[in-house]
Amino acid sequence: MELPDDVVDDLRKRLRRAGGQVQAVEKMLAEGRECRDIVTQLSAAISALEQTGFRLIASGLTYCIQHPEEAEASGYPIDEVQRLFTKLA
Repeated sequence: MELPDDVVDDLRKRLRRAGGQVQAVEKMLAEGRECRDIVTQLSAAISALEQTGFRLIASGLTYCIQHPEEAEASGYPIDEVQRLFTKLA
């Protein structure tokens, strides 16, 4: 399945943001920060990763609807994309 360049750019931006949040959690642990602050930052990182996954699946689903034959030929029939979605949900 081919993802549009703008989607790839968006996904990469989201992943960089999540990576920064994970690094912040590591730093907070090293500094002995309060548990509630660490959990808040960890929650933000988890949410960022989930949103990245949903954006990826949404793009894939759009591709499958617009190009069903090509999607199926490349191993992404609509039911497979639906299964991928439920892994994230």
